[in-house]
Amino acid sequence: MASSAGLALCGHALVVRGGSRFLATSTSSSDDDNLFIYDCSAAEKKSQEHKGEDGQPVDQGSDTVLASTFSKSGSYFVLTDDSKRLILFRTNPWQCLSVRTVVRRCTALTFTASEERILVADKSGDVYSFSVLEPHGGGRLELGHLSMLLDVAVSPDDRFVLTADRDEKIRVSWAAAPHSIESFCLGHTEFVSRIFVVPNHPELLLSSSGDRTLRLWEYRSGRELHCCPLTSLQEPAEPWSDKRFAVSRITYWSQEDCVALSCDGLPVVYIFQLDAAQRQLVPRQLLTFQHRVWDAAFEEGHGLWVLQDCQEDPLVLCRPVGGQWQSVPESAELKRVSAHVRVNWAMLEGCAGVDSGFSSLYKAACDNMTTYLKKKEERLKQQLEKRRRAPPPGPSGPTKRMKTGDLARGCSS
Repeated sequence: MASSAGLALCGHALVVRGGSRFLATSTSSSDDDNLFIYDCSAAEKKSQEHKGEDGQPVDQGSDTVLASTFSKSGSYFVLTDDSKRLILFRTNPWQCLSVRTVVRRCTALTFTASEERILVADKSGDVYSFSVLEPHGGGRLELGHLSMLLDVAVSPDDRFVLTADRDEKIRVSWAAAPHSIESFCLGHTEFVSRIFVVPNHPELLLSSSGDRTLRLWEYRSGRELHCCPLTSLQEPAEPWSDKRFAVSRITYWSQEDCVALSCDGLPVVYIFQLDAAQRQLVPRQLLTFQHRVWDAAFEEGHGLWVLQDCQEDPLVLCRPVGGQWQSVPESAELKRVSAHVRVNWAMLEGCAGVDSGFSSLYKAACDNMTTYLKKKEERLKQQLEKRRRAPPPGPSGPTKRMKTGDLARGCSS
């Protein structure tokens, strides 16, 4: 899957990625000079040459970062790239700990709550685990699906591994025995793009899909608690109202039980309120922007950071004012972090016009009746054309062709 620009936040640590590079800085004013830049194209690569069936070298990837995330405490950061590498970092201070290879290109990854392992989901439907404590150890296959995985998550107590796939399913597996399935969360009618276990309500799961809905689940039982169409927050006149789209990020603000969604290719961020007592999602606001939104993430106690396709204003910081979310253009930390992104804008230039690859995952429409009627109409036209080209009949009707033998016998008589 192609990858556009991305944003990650944990504590005061902020990462902006694009192409093969990422920059890490701090939103805290006390860390003005804390800037770390890493380029995956400079990372070590395996020396062996992979060859295809024809004996020719196989494309080794573009080094583009496909997915990245922080650990729960923010002590670690990990990414996976298009060259099938898993790169682990320590964040205080920033340091690359290891570069490992994965079997196939990955679509999502997460740390366990204990921060002892990294779970990596790939395009073939498998989940591998890699040790954090042994940063050079190899991966171990944990579980597999029959279709492409799009996201992976773990419960806050590390008891369950949750996986979302292209075939509309969310599976809940026991972490200690991944072959043992606790439940399935079924209800989406298109691929499940993102899943998120609510940290301060650990029994609840949020999920998004290509069917343009946000759903709330009690995941251990597989029970759907609420389904909220994203169209409930948008006006019919909006240019994207009839467009197919999927959520590319679910981010959560525990302090206010606030959920924000950024969608692939749209200049908007959806804001919902989670009413945990009533087990429902309440639509609150649709934030619109002048430029395409690449990603969004909450900073606890501070606000919502939005990364957009605009070199002059690459980042927007929003905070609730009088019950409505508004941008805060005069924020000192926003100006400082945005200045770092502008200086390194070259890493984001290639992300313009690139989506997250969801457009190829929608089910192909199959209308058998339309196809049948079209073929029938073509067949009738061919029959009519054939009749028009046939020679006209004689004066007493169609003439019967006589065989050569019959003709000879008629002459001899």
